[in-house]
Amino acid sequence: MNRLNLSAFLVLALQVSLMLNLSQLGLHAGDTPPWAVLKGAPDQSPLPGTQQLTDPSDLSAKMIQGIDQFLLKQIALAAENRAQNWNCDISSPAAYEKSIVPQKQELMRILGISDPLVPGRFAYLESTPQKIANDFAVYEVTWPVLDDLQGAGVLLVPSGKIRGDIIAVPEASQTPEDLVYSKQPGGSYAQQLARSGFRVLIPTMINRELNQWNLSQREWLHRAAFELGRTLAGYEVQKIQAGVKLLQQTSGDSSRPVGIIGWGEGGRLALYAAALDSEIDVAAVCGYFGPRENLWQEPADRNVFGLLNSLGDAEIASLVAPRSLIIENGTFPEYGYRTTAEGKLEVIDDHYPKMKGKPGKLLVPSQQEVRDEFARARQFVADLKTETPCLTLIEANEAIGDKTLQALISSLDDDATLSTEVKPVELKTRSYTAQRHAGQLAEIERHNQRLLQLAYESRIDFMQNLKTGSLDEFKKTVEPYREIFKKDVVGEYALKLLPTNARTRKYQEGPQTVSYQVEMDVFPDVTAYGILTLPKDLKLDGSEKRPVVVTQHGLEGRPRHTVGEEKYAAYKSFSTHLAERGFITFAPQNPYILFDRFRTLQFKAQSIGRTLFSIAVPQHQQFTDWLKAQPFVDGSRIGFYGISYGGKSAMRIPPLVDNYSLSICSADFGEWVWKNAATDQRSLRYSYVNKGEYEIFEWNLGGTFNYAEMAALICPRPFMVERGHFDGVEPDDRVAQEFAKVRFLYQAQLGIGDRTTIEWIKGPHAIHEQGAYDFLHQHLNWPVPEKSE
Repeated sequence: MNRLNLSAFLVLALQVSLMLNLSQLGLHAGDTPPWAVLKGAPDQSPLPGTQQLTDPSDLSAKMIQGIDQFLLKQIALAAENRAQNWNCDISSPAAYEKSIVPQKQELMRILGISDPLVPGRFAYLESTPQKIANDFAVYEVTWPVLDDLQGAGVLLVPSGKIRGDIIAVPEASQTPEDLVYSKQPGGSYAQQLARSGFRVLIPTMINRELNQWNLSQREWLHRAAFELGRTLAGYEVQKIQAGVKLLQQTSGDSSRPVGIIGWGEGGRLALYAAALDSEIDVAAVCGYFGPRENLWQEPADRNVFGLLNSLGDAEIASLVAPRSLIIENGTFPEYGYRTTAEGKLEVIDDHYPKMKGKPGKLLVPSQQEVRDEFARARQFVADLKTETPCLTLIEANEAIGDKTLQALISSLDDDATLSTEVKPVELKTRSYTAQRHAGQLAEIERHNQRLLQLAYESRIDFMQNLKTGSLDEFKKTVEPYREIFKKDVVGEYALKLLPTNARTRKYQEGPQTVSYQVEMDVFPDVTAYGILTLPKDLKLDGSEKRPVVVTQHGLEGRPRHTVGEEKYAAYKSFSTHLAERGFITFAPQNPYILFDRFRTLQFKAQSIGRTLFSIAVPQHQQFTDWLKAQPFVDGSRIGFYGISYGGKSAMRIPPLVDNYSLSICSADFGEWVWKNAATDQRSLRYSYVNKGEYEIFEWNLGGTFNYAEMAALICPRPFMVERGHFDGVEPDDRVAQEFAKVRFLYQAQLGIGDRTTIEWIKGPHAIHEQGAYDFLHQHLNWPVPEKSE
């Protein structure tokens, strides 16, 4: 090939490459990409009526940092205010127990303990137990818990007189056999208890080993359970409670006492079980007790929605009274997932890690922190008159020391003496530990999937008080559901919004538009940031008022992505294009940016019964209030249009911000609960259960609000779905199934079918710029420009 032909070939190749790239961006040859015509503003003057924005920093990162500071202060405030939720009657033990019933019910609710235990009996998996030196026998047993869930573990039965029954709960890293004999911390003590004359039931706990998706087994099960209003800890507490009942039933002596002891995760579960089950006479908690305000740093499976609003460890300890609780101030287990060599959480802000789960570690408090939390617990019961102390603190330099064990068995039987004999024991059952654990894990996974199937009917029952006989009746009866959504699902901060103190500066100009960066105050430490784009022919003096479209970016997006600088393939510069059609647009920064930095915010918020949308909702309230106050804005015509995570926002923010007159959900609408809880192989392509978005799970949406129910909170305002056939978010049939319920509400029940629609697009995960634009023109009452018809 000569030089001339080579040059021609290169030119042709370049033209073909350019055409392909333009096609991917939704452009055609001859079109000008918007970032080629949008240029930096020649000056940075503010919008008339606002202050000058001078902060040169990354305003999005600044916002995330401010939210972080706000949440840490809210967690501290929750700890200070917890005592206000308690009204205990200490006039007598009976009166005290009656007075703390609401707190116990709250603990059950947030652990997801709602399904009744089923009756049954121990199943002995071998007819002949293993005898240990004629001192005790070892049985492998299972026992029923729920309809499709059972406990499994080992039962130690002394050869001589049985003084009492004890549930010994392993740390997550331990097998039941480790409690019979192991050289590791927290091991072998069950052998001592059996030799001391106590029957000991040791349940299998789900461990923290990593599965094929690099998630701990505990986080894997907890994710789906949380979405369905359950927790892994709740399941395990119910296994303990069922074990307690069967120990009592098989004791042959109704007066035989029952105790519980655990270390690490076992200590946590022992504390919860003793707080909730009055049949447990005494509990020993080792390697867990301490201040809980850093719950957000712990592994994901320890996340309990709203725990810190009313229940720290001290408060839960007080629920055991007037029964006895022993706290061992000794050795704590250590564990970290995505932690640094120094034990800090691995927090990144610019990429997905190979490990897809939440960074987490087991908290190891100082001995003084344990003493301080114990002192808080004592304050609740200090004046309660009981025969024996309700609370005992044992100082130790080990995990489950002899002093703790002696205190436990003495509380069960005054004459009991602890055996200090610990011998190596080769248990036959040890060869079954992996199989037993796999069976327990599979059962919980199947149980979660059964709950997922039942959730459809649960939501129907939940929404049964919504009346659709008339539009007025609907508006009246939907309000209680909006309150539930605001307070119990999204979470609300009962705080007054600060003055906006709006700061602005010119950002970009195009042939037809001019944009401003806008920052304003919301709560102390919390700002709102976005880009306001105005048509150049808009009169700012108030002689005309135009509608506004709030254009919401997706995951890891920024306001500038929607105006056309970057990521045009997904966003199509829709903020700018809508402004070219005559709309005012505002592109907010929502708080789902900077990877782990925002995801850990979710866990901080959830620890006090809030979510990221507890921040986003007041942010949107603040800037839509500000927009309404502008002389050139028609405050009755403000629409919301969000894509991807912005589509998720379209389902959660407009229900709670009545400034929005309509909502468009793009590239997100579907069977959201299924997407967050399904674990079968066909569903895992779409499900978040095995993905890196570990913050995505929301408490009990399965039993309350899927997307159709959220759309009902938007109704009777116009609502639209923009759906690409080749969008990998969900399959078409799932989207159609969920939207059918929305259509039925609007059209069949309320007779306002013209206010809702779905546009099916032969396209990917992207803004389409056709049906949604028509919807905005129609329902915001703004004429379609002639050149766009």
